[in-house]
This record gives sequence, C-alpha cells and structure tokens, in this order.
Amino acid sequence: MPTLSGLDRLVADKFAALRGKRIALLAHAASVDKNLNHILDLCLKHDLNVVKIFAPEHGFFATAQYMEPIEEQHDKKDIPIISLYGNTKESLYLQPTALNNVDILLCDLQDVGSRYYTYVNTIIYALKACAETGVLCMVVDRPNPLNGNNIEGNKVLPKFKSFVGELAVPNRHGLTLGELVLHAARVQNISAVEIIHMTGWHRGDYFSDTGLPWVMPSPNMPTEDTALVYPGGCLYEGTNLSEGRGTTKPFEIIGAPYIDDPYKFAALISEQSDGVTLRPLQFTPAFQKFAGQTCGGVQLHVTDRKQFQSLRTGVAVIWAARQFPGFSWRSEAYEFVDDILAIDLLFGDDQPRLILEKGGSVNEVMAHLRKSEREFESDRASMTIYRD
Repeated sequence: MPTLSGLDRLVADKFAALRGKRIALLAHAASVDKNLNHILDLCLKHDLNVVKIFAPEHGFFATAQYMEPIEEQHDKKDIPIISLYGNTKESLYLQPTALNNVDILLCDLQDVGSRYYTYVNTIIYALKACAETGVLCMVVDRPNPLNGNNIEGNKVLPKFKSFVGELAVPNRHGLTLGELVLHAARVQNISAVEIIHMTGWHRGDYFSDTGLPWVMPSPNMPTEDTALVYPGGCLYEGTNLSEGRGTTKPFEIIGAPYIDDPYKFAALISEQSDGVTLRPLQFTPAFQKFAGQTCGGVQLHVTDRKQFQSLRTGVAVIWAARQFPGFSWRSEAYEFVDDILAIDLLFGDDQPRLILEKGGSVNEVMAHLRKSEREFESDRASMTIYRD
C-alpha cells in the first residue's frame, strides 16, 4: 500500500467539508501532495476560502536562512502572509486577534525528525491562540523522514526549554509532527485539534521508503540525506564550527579554519562513529560562518543508515574539534535566548557540555543521554498514532 500523506488524505476525504469555512493556512514550500501540488493551489482549485496565511521560520517560500527575520508578504493571489518568525521572541506566537474571522487553522509543515527543527513548535504555540478563540487547529500529518522507531538523545529539562526544545522529547524523537502536536495538545488540555492521518506509513520507514517527493522544507535541508545527519549536525550551531551552510552539503560538511589537519580530524571522529565514512577535505563557505575562508574539515558519507547514530557522530565531531586550538562554544544569543549557551539549549541539558569541558569522552556523554532515552521509550507508546 503506497504512503499517502495527510494532505493527500485531506484532499480525497475532507476537502468538500471545508467549503464555506474561513481557512487560515500555516504552511511552507514543502506543503505538497504526492504530485507536487501545493496546498494553497489545491485549496483554491477546490474553491476553499483561504483568508490568510501564516509563515513559519524560513518563510512561506522557504527562502530565508536560519534565524533570519521574515517580514509580512502577499501571495500571488494577494492573500496576506503573516510572519511567525520576526525580530523578537514575541513574534513566534500566533496572536488570538490574528484569528479574527477564521474558522480553521490548517497546518501543513514537513518535519525532519529532530527536536530542534522549529516547525512543530510554531504549531504548538498556535494551539493556545486557537483554544482561546474557538478556532479548530487541523494538522496535516507527514512521515518522519528518519523512521518512527529510533530515538537518540535526552529529553529537554525544564530550565532549557526554548524554541529548539519546547517539548520534553529527545533530539531524535521517532515521532511524526502530528503525534508531537497531539501530545502537546493533551499536555495543554486542548481538545480543538484534529490530526489528518497518513495511510500506508510504517514506523520503520525512512522517507525514501514512502515514494513521496522530497521538497526542501528549509534552505539548508536540501535532501533526506541532510535530515539523516541533522540530529547530530544541528549541534554544531552551538559551536564555532561551520555546519556547512554556504556549501552544497549543509550538515554533511563540517569544519573550520583552525582545523589544520583534516586527516587527524577525520580519524578522531571515525574512532567514535559507525555506519559512516569521514572524508577529509577543505571547503570555502559562500556565506554564514567563515564565509570566504578556507576551512579544514570532513564530509560525512553515511554508508549504513540503520547503524549510523547521528547524535553520537555529532558529539564525536565536537569532541574531536576540541582537540584543536581555536574551538569555542557559541556565546551569542541563539533563538532569542541570551542567558543560556546555545549548545545547552540544543542538548536540552548542560551536562553533555560539562562532561566534554572536563575532558570526558564521547562514551561518557552518550551514557548520560541514554538514561533519558530509556525513560522516553516508556513514555512514547502513549504518544504514537501509527502502529505496525
């Protein structure tokens, strides 16, 4: 049975029931059906009344770089596009007044299976506004590209809750966006949520198993291979390593000008990683960190995605980079937080950083994270919608 996304199901089974409703979309470039038709075009084709559009981080057209504020825009049909990612933390929250004259908030955002990816949090923040105004929050579900079984990392501790860690779930959580939103709604005691389920998706499926087309959900998520390395790769944002933005292989290419021996760097990481080959290289980012500068580093070539542990590899990369003079943690504000280090927000805990700073090993960091993984394993059964 082929996989049908929630959007494919919505068009086939529920679109007729939406006629006459005032609909606001929360969507982006990857909000497409199996034939690459965009949700907005489908709504208009079926005579649905789309009164406004909300755009998450990276914008409705998925063109903005990370942490780049988005201004209000207009679609080709002159439908207003309201940004939910501006210059302040307050801009992240959909305001109840923005839902005046709206009956349904229809959300369709492709997630990538990592807690840091902010789209699910944008929907979670919108839930409260929907609850306050009586607007139904309807969420189109899509596959977790990394499968729905494997988890990596620790649950976010309350002190480290942020836009890259709103829910107490691991870095790689093994849940779909619909499952995450439904869990958040239960925690907040919000009932006006409807998840449009997929069919034909199995928890062991990676994105390439679904037969659905991949569309970039953000500028630096060009392929499903990027999503595979992202659970560990996003950690580099909390350091002065280039995570490969400004190259054609973001999160697969990592390095910095101070990595003066890429072969040593690759060897140190390889000792700690399985299912991946580390290729030493030099690269010059076109933008973002170290733009125009030659960096030494590695490219990750995943050879066995079932054996590959992205988060462990990410920790190994950081551990190896610390062996070179010049490494440092990011100290600038990160996702509107300026009093907690970015690396601690990304881990959802400061202990991994402290273990590394004390000279601890990759194994010590992973042992700390596994305690939380085991706790989450028992919690996750109550969060799942799809069971093989």
